[in-house]
Amino acid sequence: MPVTSISVLGSTGSIGTNTLDVIRHFQAEREFEVVALTGMNNTELLARQAIEFNAQIAVTANESHYSALKSALAGTGIEAAAGQNALVEAATRHADWVMAGIVGIAGLEPTRAAIRNGSTIALANKECLVCAGELFLAECRRSGTELLPVDSEHNAIFQVFEERNRSGIERIILTASGGPFRTWSTDQMAGATPKSAASHPNWDMGIKISIDSATMFNKALEMIEARHLFAMPPDAIEVVVHPQSVIHSMVGYQDGSVLAQLGSPDMRTAIGYALAWPVRGHVPVERLDFTKLSRLDFETPDEKRFPAIRLARNAMQAGGLAGTVLNGAKEAALEAFIGGQIGFLDIASLVERTLDDFDYTNSELSIEAVQDADRRSRSMVHQTMAAA
Repeated sequence: MPVTSISVLGSTGSIGTNTLDVIRHFQAEREFEVVALTGMNNTELLARQAIEFNAQIAVTANESHYSALKSALAGTGIEAAAGQNALVEAATRHADWVMAGIVGIAGLEPTRAAIRNGSTIALANKECLVCAGELFLAECRRSGTELLPVDSEHNAIFQVFEERNRSGIERIILTASGGPFRTWSTDQMAGATPKSAASHPNWDMGIKISIDSATMFNKALEMIEARHLFAMPPDAIEVVVHPQSVIHSMVGYQDGSVLAQLGSPDMRTAIGYALAWPVRGHVPVERLDFTKLSRLDFETPDEKRFPAIRLARNAMQAGGLAGTVLNGAKEAALEAFIGGQIGFLDIASLVERTLDDFDYTNSELSIEAVQDADRRSRSMVHQTMAAA
């Protein structure tokens, strides 16, 4: 039985826990050696995962949790570590396959470290491409890294994107559930709370990703990510609201054909595809029963209520550091909303103002420039909030 060494960056989040669940089911067909598991604050879960899968090392990014993690792993022979440097070091350890599941720009450096090993990267972190797409893909090419998208939308496109027939592709169509506020008026959305915004109608995700779905900033990031992953021009990337979340995305061809990938709304499908690629493994997800699908609806996204789509299109046209600024401002505004400092509609307003006011002059595209733009965009959001 072949042995595959793996690391899961962000193992305690929704992507990470689903990844480990898929591995459990694949173990009858393949043997896995777990190199590194990383998390943030849930050290109890991280320790349980590390013990179950006999990981070489478990890392919490939060240094204050080091003692708790070390204590939980005492006597197991599993190494415990903490902090950003330890996170990056764990990512540099050789693994055949790495799940990049850390949420936000915090996942950029660990994922880059894994790329330099030449590992196959299952990419669930949008921000790597949104903030540093050109740099990130150049490193993949230099290292011979295979990049497999795990976001359900990009994984769907990857499955039906005929690379050999690239010249015949006219457009890619990202589907969006519309989130919990799809039918809400602007006045209703103005009173939304973090709890209501995190109540996704179809997907089981973490609070930040769920709220990003409610604002449709998740789709904004996915538009930019798709541009880099599939080398498509901005005007060939479309978004359609599909409330049932059965069709996960589509590719349109010049002969009028549209190829779609369908499935139950379960992240394990995309994770299993990436883990078994280039073959398909058996994944324990609910099978679609087409006789029970009464309808499949599609709507044009309302960019007045959900301006994130328009802002993403503008950022793609601008290029350079615009994606970094959009993401940094969004992350800062999202934290402020979760903390009760601003209202739901203020998230998009703060992002748009930051994009408009940011000084892009003398900004060469480099990792240092990306990190600086991220810091400055967050600072601008805080300054705008303080002045309000």
